[in-house]
Parts: sequence; structure tokens; C-alpha cells
Amino acid sequence: MWLLLRCAYPLRTLLPLRGVWVGRRGLPRSLAPGPPRRRYRKEALPALEVPVSPVTTAEIRQYLRAHGIPFQDGHSCLRAPSPFVESSDIKNLKDSTSASASFCLFIDKTTGHFLCMTSQAEGSWEDFQASVEGRGDGTREGVLLTVGPEAEDREEVLRIWNRSIPLWELPDPEEARLARVMFGLTKVTDDTLRRFSVRYLRSTRSLVFPWFTPGSTGMRGLKLLSAEDQGNGVQYVETTIPRPGAYHNLFGLPLISRRDAEVVLTSRELDSLALSQSMGLPTLSLPRGTVCLPPALLPYLEQFRRIVFWLGDDLRSWEAAKLFARKLNPKRCSLVRPGSQQPRPLEALNQGLSLPRILRTALPAWHKSIVSFRQLREEVLGELSNVEQAAGVRWSRFPDLNRLLKGHRKGELTVFTGPTGSGKTTFISEYALDLCTQGVNTLWGSFEISNVRLARVMLTQFAVTRLEEQLDKYEEWADRFEDLPLYFMTFHGQQSIRSVIDTMQHAVYVYDVCHVVIDNLQFMMGHEQLSTDRIAAQDYIVGAFRKFATDNSCHVTLVIHPRKEDDDKELQTASIFGSAKASQEADNVLILQDRKLVTGPGKRYLQVSKNRFDGDVGVFPLEFNKSSLTFSIPPKSKARLKKIKDDNGLVAKKSSSGKRGAGHQNSETCSGQDASPNQSDSSKSSR
Repeated sequence: MWLLLRCAYPLRTLLPLRGVWVGRRGLPRSLAPGPPRRRYRKEALPALEVPVSPVTTAEIRQYLRAHGIPFQDGHSCLRAPSPFVESSDIKNLKDSTSASASFCLFIDKTTGHFLCMTSQAEGSWEDFQASVEGRGDGTREGVLLTVGPEAEDREEVLRIWNRSIPLWELPDPEEARLARVMFGLTKVTDDTLRRFSVRYLRSTRSLVFPWFTPGSTGMRGLKLLSAEDQGNGVQYVETTIPRPGAYHNLFGLPLISRRDAEVVLTSRELDSLALSQSMGLPTLSLPRGTVCLPPALLPYLEQFRRIVFWLGDDLRSWEAAKLFARKLNPKRCSLVRPGSQQPRPLEALNQGLSLPRILRTALPAWHKSIVSFRQLREEVLGELSNVEQAAGVRWSRFPDLNRLLKGHRKGELTVFTGPTGSGKTTFISEYALDLCTQGVNTLWGSFEISNVRLARVMLTQFAVTRLEEQLDKYEEWADRFEDLPLYFMTFHGQQSIRSVIDTMQHAVYVYDVCHVVIDNLQFMMGHEQLSTDRIAAQDYIVGAFRKFATDNSCHVTLVIHPRKEDDDKELQTASIFGSAKASQEADNVLILQDRKLVTGPGKRYLQVSKNRFDGDVGVFPLEFNKSSLTFSIPPKSKARLKKIKDDNGLVAKKSSSGKRGAGHQNSETCSGQDASPNQSDSSKSSR
């Protein structure tokens, strides 16, 4: 029999660790350029609480049937009667013929996480099982999520909301006109702004977008959008209350009717205003744009038979739309392809383009198979017309790495190796931190050192200073570091590949992680019982990471120790421990050489010995800064890049500053892709 939960079984909800509120600390400082700048944060290291045995959809269905609980199969969730509402609200919990409104409990098919639409109670699959089985001490309130904001948040929300006014009520017409121009709202009517309850805060020159409690007019939070002039354009800066990790506002949700079967999802509130005004279609704005689609929002999208993604006008928006469509069932999703004639909805409105025509060109996100080039031609055109974006996210600290790899791309496998004690973990932490500060959601799996020590190293690299000597600045840097989309696994020591892959799958689904760092592969070798042959076990593990990267469009950086080599020999691709499978499966192979570079000042240098994207390989020096624990080359450095070409092993050296240095040779000869700088003598004879 169904039992209403009368216990204090704890919910494992992820709550903010620290608050940064407008008016007390001001608008947040941006971590990286790009419109719009958003504040993202790790949510109490969420990947740490992945169950050892994740629940499957079949297990969820079997459990519900075993306990006599009726359910309805949805796109991404199962719907069932909720035990978190009073019995008077739902008369017949087990009556499968009752109104669909009584099925207000949504259970995520992938994670088992549940949400009750009526009471706003939510929790994990274990919490749901506890409620059904009546485990606890008899206090029902213990499982209900506190949906209202904290007292401090509530005061701040009300203070800002009461101080803000509608744009059309500004006393100065010129101020109202400038505000509309600044946010591109010259063609958006007052009636549209009124329907969406958009206001304007004069003190910060920001638009205010409210977050109302579902089913009521209570305020749960808000978002402030300010605009900054960047000379050649406008850059938007967003601040949310509560902080982004707890800000789950689908802007426009109060205007959605239960009868609506189609919706358009955008990445900005301004785009939703334009779409609603031009077409009258239901439209929602994702709270975290193209970075993340929290699974907590999926229940609100279950009612729609068709979902159209119109997220932006760049390649990153297109990739995000394809990733989000996987969560929502690709069969019901369509994607608007970015292009010069298909910009963002607000820009299309301002340019006088036909928004209905653009929506009609939306492509289905799902197809059974590719039968010809016809299904690929648009994707090929997208990459050809956006070469820089197709190359991936570029590093800001390692410009020489950009010249060789061109960028960091999703779906690739990078193998990184280097001698023991050469600083592999220190380098790869800065390598990943560089990408993370640019919005690349990152999951760290450190099996050698503790998370505390790793976080300390990365915080020092982030601040580029020794914080133990400036403890008064710790809180400031810690707040900024906390806002990075950075997550950690709690695994330490030997782990099985199955548990690691399960954790990675969870992180990709829940937090849209697109870069996973595994340090290192050898710590998963001891748990594999596939064979007594360690080489075969390693090949299986490498294959598993390769398949994960491809299937989930997620970049995996895998650290592998090299085999023992003589001290006077430099590492080559063949030096990677195990068989050739690791280097064959990898898209990129990076080697941290711990030897003095002839043409540069550093003792260490990084060698790119494989680059599947465009074939460019080469080496460049690294200068270690002990005070900041960084390897990035200072701007004043005259170190030069050696770039290896494929034609007869010819090597051309180019100065990173564009100038020649004393004694610099025009060309050298190296053998193969694994050539090293110590072969300069043979290059001269070649000439």
C-alpha cells in the first residue's frame, strides 16, 4: 500500500555554499569574455554522490509495479501519483483512470530523481523508496524541499523588485529610449514587457526578469541583465538571485497553458520576448543559456510533443542544442541552425526577418541513419563557414598550443604523458583550468592526489599568486574560483572502470560536463578482472574512454605514465605504457618532456606528437613559475615555437613574438612526428 511519508529522511539536494548578492557585493566580475557573461558554480561537488549502482529505467518500472503504483511513461520522466500531497488532494492514488493532473510526481528515467509539481518536494531515488516504504520517524516535513528563498535572499529579491519599475513608467522619455536601444528592445512593445512582468532597475541600468513560484505569484528569485559597451558591440552581464546553481527559472513558464503542445526554447530572455511577440507561440528561456540544461527542469517540459531549440547564432549554440535534445528525447526535438540569415530571435526581429520562415527551417534532431551526403551537407557547411568555432575553444594561457591543436574540441580523446616528477598533474590542472575559465564544464578525476590538494594547486594557478602569503585575499579569490563550472570525483586510489564511467555519465547528463580529466589510467588497472594480462586490461580501459568521448560528445583527457626509458632518451609516442592502442585511439598525444630545450630558456617543453584534427605537430618550451605553480609562458618571453611539417620531416621554427632571435636557424630536419629538438645537428647536415 502507498504510505504518505512521515519521516525525516534527508534529501540530498544541492544547495548554494555562499551567496553573492547585488547591492552587497555588486555585479560579478567576468571570468572570460563572450556574450553573455554568466555566473556558474559547482554545486557542492555534485559528482561525488553518484550511487555505486545507478538505477535503470527498467528497475524503476519494476519497483513501481511491485508496490502497486500506477505510472505513465513520458519522454524523459515517468509520471505517478505523489505521496507528498494530502490524501484529500488525490482521492484515488492507485486509480490509473483518474485525471492526469493527479499524476503530479515526475521521476527522471536516467537518474531516478523525483519532483512533485504540487508540493515542490524533490529528492533522489533512494529518498523516494524511503517514502514509499515508510522508513523514518514520522515527520513528513523532513522530505519537503524548502522551495522559498532564504530570508536574506527574500529580502534582497523584494528590495530589488520594489525599486524596479516598468520601462514605460520611466519619468524621463530619453532614459527609456536609451534603455530600449541598449538592450535591443526598440521593436518590443510595452504589452509584451507587461505580459512577461519585465522591469527596469535604474540604479544599475539593468533589466529585471522575475522568477515566480509555479502555480502562484510568489517570488522565488530574479535575474538582472546589464549591458556593457565593448566598442564594436554590446556585452550582456547576468546576475541571479539565488546563485546560478539554484536558479532554475524557465522564464515564461507562468504563461504556458496545459493545452500547449509545442514550445520554442531560447538561451536568452530577450529572445523569448521577441518570439512571443512575433508569433504568439509558447516560448521559454533556459536559465543557464547554452552551458547547462539542469535535469530539474525536465518535468516542466514533459507536456510538449514538439520542442524547437533556437539558442543562438554560433557553433557552440548548435552543439548545445544537439546535446540538450538528447535529454528531452531527440524524436520530439527540432533545431534552428545558426547562420547569417538565421540569427537570434531578437536580432531577426530587429532586422525585419521573418521569424515564422526561420522556424519552418528547423531540422529534426533525430534520424535513424545517414543515407547520403544530403543529411550531412548542412553540418559541413556550418564547419566551413565557422572555421575558428569548429576548431574548438582556444587556450588563453597557451597560445603556442593554439597554433598546433587549434583548439579544444568535444568528442575527442587526448592522451597525456611525461616522466615521473616532471609536473604532469600541475600542468594538466592549469591546462584544464584555462578552459574552465572560458565556460568549459569540467570534471576532474584525480586518483593520485586528494581533491583538497588539487583544489589548492588550481586556486593558486587561478589567482596567479601564493595565497598563503596573502590570506586576506583568500575569500575574494575563493568566491571567484567557486563560480567556475568545475566538479571533482571523490575517487582516490584504485577504482574500477565501470564506476568511473558511471560517474562520468552522471556528470554529463546532470551538469552537461564536456571535459573530463582522468589522472591517471594506471589506477584503474588493479580492479579489472578481464585478464591477467595488464596490456589487455589497459586496452579495454582506453577503448571504454574512447567510446564514452564519442557517444557523449565529451572531451576526455587521459593521463598515462610512460614505460621506463633511459634518462638520456626523450619520450616518444611509443614510450606510452602498454600497447599501441592508446596512441591509435587518441585524437591528440601530448608529451611533457623534462629536458633542456636548445632554442629556449626552459628545462621542460611540451611536445604535440599527434593531432588528428589537422596534422600539425611540434614542440614549444614551458617555463615553470614556482610562486604561481603555472607553466604558461610570460608575455615577455622570447621562447620560440618549432612546428613540424609532414613533408620529408622538414621543421620550420617560428618565433612566438614574430621576431628572430640570435643564433636562430631557418630550418631543421627531424624524423617523423616524434622528432625532438635535440636533433638539430642532423638538421644542419640535411640542409
